[in-house]
Amino acid sequence: MSNKIRIAPSILSADFATLGEEVRRVDEAGADYIHVDVMDGHFVPNITIGPDVVKALRPHSKKVFDVHLMIAPVDPYVEAFANAGADIISFHPEAGAHYHRTLQSIRGLGKRAGLVLNPATPTDVLDNVMDLVDLVLIMTVNPGFGGQSFIPLLDKIADVRARIDATGRDIDLEIDGGVNPETAKLCVQAGANVLVAGTATFKGGPEKYADNIKALRGA
Repeated sequence: MSNKIRIAPSILSADFATLGEEVRRVDEAGADYIHVDVMDGHFVPNITIGPDVVKALRPHSKKVFDVHLMIAPVDPYVEAFANAGADIISFHPEAGAHYHRTLQSIRGLGKRAGLVLNPATPTDVLDNVMDLVDLVLIMTVNPGFGGQSFIPLLDKIADVRARIDATGRDIDLEIDGGVNPETAKLCVQAGANVLVAGTATFKGGPEKYADNIKALRGA
């Protein structure tokens, strides 16, 4: 595992009226990944953006576009998000009939594939797909809305870290939900190396983004 902690601001908390500019700002403020939350109002109780918006944002940053699909069924949309400029495409095992095949499909498009575990999703969904995942995302809130409180699933994070280490592969372990400088420290101690932060990155406005990212990284 890389020792570098990567910060992935979630644009769910950005100003949607100036989204391209917001992506540029967090890029310049030190973001490692740009985290894009895609919600369909069906798999999760909120609606956000589709592939056309990802495509429109792509010219605003050369950073990794980390696209988290909270949509079901997921398979019909994988190629559209790949073509729109996603670098990592993550999805939930509950969002399709055959998640092994979905992982194959994402990697077949030349993208990094991620599997997302909701708070109640057991870690054994990873058992037969660790050779296909490039990222495991553990949700520390129930997906659908920003600004929720952190669920302390530290044993789960440690379990997944052990599974990753056992493969010898360079797989990111990403945490999303209620991440701030205090909870970030707990997540990193448990084995995480990528932190998604929406509210904690965007609070205080553009002049605070660099300080906010620095505070998260300092964890």
